[in-house]
Amino acid sequence: MMGSGPVIVTGAAGFIGMHVAERLLDRGEAVIGIDVFNDYYDPRLKAARAARLEGRPGFSMVRMDIAEHEALLALVRDSGARRIVHLAAQAGVRYSIDNPFAYERSNLAGHLAVLEACRHAGVENLVYASSSSVYGDRPIDGGGFRETDPVDAPVSLYAATKRSCELISASYARLYGFPQSGLRFFTVYGPWGRPDMAYYGFTQKILAGESIEVYGEGKMARDFTYVDDIVDGIIGVLDHPPPSGGHEVYNIGDSHPVGLMDMITTLERTLGREAVKVLRPMQPGDVTATYADISKLRALTGYQPKVELAEGLARFAEWWPSYHGQ
Repeated sequence: MMGSGPVIVTGAAGFIGMHVAERLLDRGEAVIGIDVFNDYYDPRLKAARAARLEGRPGFSMVRMDIAEHEALLALVRDSGARRIVHLAAQAGVRYSIDNPFAYERSNLAGHLAVLEACRHAGVENLVYASSSSVYGDRPIDGGGFRETDPVDAPVSLYAATKRSCELISASYARLYGFPQSGLRFFTVYGPWGRPDMAYYGFTQKILAGESIEVYGEGKMARDFTYVDDIVDGIIGVLDHPPPSGGHEVYNIGDSHPVGLMDMITTLERTLGREAVKVLRPMQPGDVTATYADISKLRALTGYQPKVELAEGLARFAEWWPSYHGQ
């Protein structure tokens, strides 16, 4: 369901943002990307992602801090955009231990600025990034985490900001009646990914012949979700806004949790090398396991993840030398 006017994608030089912008451009949409190009990880990777987009007709990139609410409002108003995919955020659980105010600005002030821009510029549909971290640290008890499960025990500041964004969005939907969908992402991976993610750092070290640090002594599990599957879900929700100005949250994951040691074994097989593993205890703010129940998203959009971990990691390994030259 394409709408009128361009789609604004915040965090467009980010991992998921770049892939979303590409998919929208592929189907003939005009896209305005917004990114601050911060140095949380190597800005050259963000510049390379942006360069992929900037050569394409229908795309423009604006370098801006979304927390600058007046500038953001002016941009949204002038653009005539009626749909926003808001992915810009300060990511990472461990980084939040040492850099709490980065999360307050990007995640709280930034999210509020996006909502204010929607409210005053007549945006008709907002899709935004939440996180599976809102579920806290809880055991996998045979079923996936459901959107109706309690989410009042965050174990990191990052998780707390993401839950806060959901609550602020719910209040804005009630007050001002524009449709909003929050997506609780479960561990996203793939080409052009984030260097702070385990699979990426492991690849770097394994190829360099260095040892890898395995936290939680490997007794952790993640619902690894390939980026193309994530984009399917984002576009599906963008095309199916909640009726009559409501607010909904959806899990978006693979729904097949994989143990950390199993992921490493798959990665070793993919790279054709064995990793030297150093087992470490759990880090503050980390959770033991994640597992998405995706029935709500499937009922809305027909969402069905297609890429299994072995294939996804193979695609990532194929991409690696094109960017890193190894």
